[in-house]
Amino acid sequence: MTRKKDNKKKSALNVQRGIDQPSHINPSLSKGKSRFKKDKISVETIYEGIIDGDRTLLSRGITLIESILRTDEHDAHELMKLCLPHSGKSVRIGITGVPGVGKSTFIETLGLNLIEQGRKVAVLAIDPSSKISKGSILGDKTRMEDLSVNHKAYIRPSASLGTLGGVARATREALVLCEAAGFDVILIETVGVGQSERAVSQIVDFFLLLMLAGGGDELQGIKRGIMEMADLIVINKADGDNIKKAEIAAQNYRNALHLFPILQNGWNPDVVTTSAIKNIGIDNVWKKISEYVKHTKSNGFFDSNRRNQSLDIMNDTIKESLRKSFFNSPSILSLMDSYKKQILDDELNPYDVAEELIDKFYKDIEENK
Repeated sequence: MTRKKDNKKKSALNVQRGIDQPSHINPSLSKGKSRFKKDKISVETIYEGIIDGDRTLLSRGITLIESILRTDEHDAHELMKLCLPHSGKSVRIGITGVPGVGKSTFIETLGLNLIEQGRKVAVLAIDPSSKISKGSILGDKTRMEDLSVNHKAYIRPSASLGTLGGVARATREALVLCEAAGFDVILIETVGVGQSERAVSQIVDFFLLLMLAGGGDELQGIKRGIMEMADLIVINKADGDNIKKAEIAAQNYRNALHLFPILQNGWNPDVVTTSAIKNIGIDNVWKKISEYVKHTKSNGFFDSNRRNQSLDIMNDTIKESLRKSFFNSPSILSLMDSYKKQILDDELNPYDVAEELIDKFYKDIEENK
């Protein structure tokens, strides 16, 4: 009997089989994630979750209304109709300020203080979008570490998508969903002075301007129109060696406010100092906001302002619907492509082309009746 020849080479090195390394992804989480992506959640499920205070489904709802996909338009509209009757019970506060003023720290400190008082706080942080890449920073959650993990708080960064003033297209709708979820204080942080204040002031009840103390030139670089909109000016970072400067700045702003006309709401804007990082003066800010709400509710401005904002929503919704219909029309898109080169080559007048495209749009509507 011949022995079968072993072709394997023997080695003096004997390598033991190691322990299998676990996946860096939680298998149950990975499985749930794939299922979450696969299954489309119904509008009714999202709505019920929002009403129950489910923050995950609240995020899904806001993602739906922010979607620019035409296939999501109907569901987004239905979700808004369901949530609208549950909205309107919060205090809506717009917060803006110069870069470096400490908006995120201020909002986090204010939010945590309000939660200690038994309130639920939602923060809608409008981030700037790049006109080139369409990207945005969306870093507010990382700047509000304590607030973001609090179960009575909700932070939603939202890219402005290049819209007027940097205000996200769906901010108002997101506000409604947050109110339906039971949040009774909504803080809307804007991208900074000069970009989004006018638009934000039209969707909030109270407008707060954060400023820093300077070297005697506090009123430089701040637009008159921004100050005219402010219901309260807050000089932040009033701590340490900066306390005296902050007090001087506050007095300068008070003097400037006296030169402005009386606001329609009958409120006299004030100036206060705070140190958000040390939680100094923050309670006084909320006291001023509460006084404002009481004042404007007693003279009827609070409710009338909300009703006027509803009219603005109607007008803006009509404009947005017409814009989408126009730019999604196949015949219009075809004509625009054919005219584009001629406009770039200065062969056609852009005003004449615009008029022709609009006429074409209306003719298509008539023909499709």
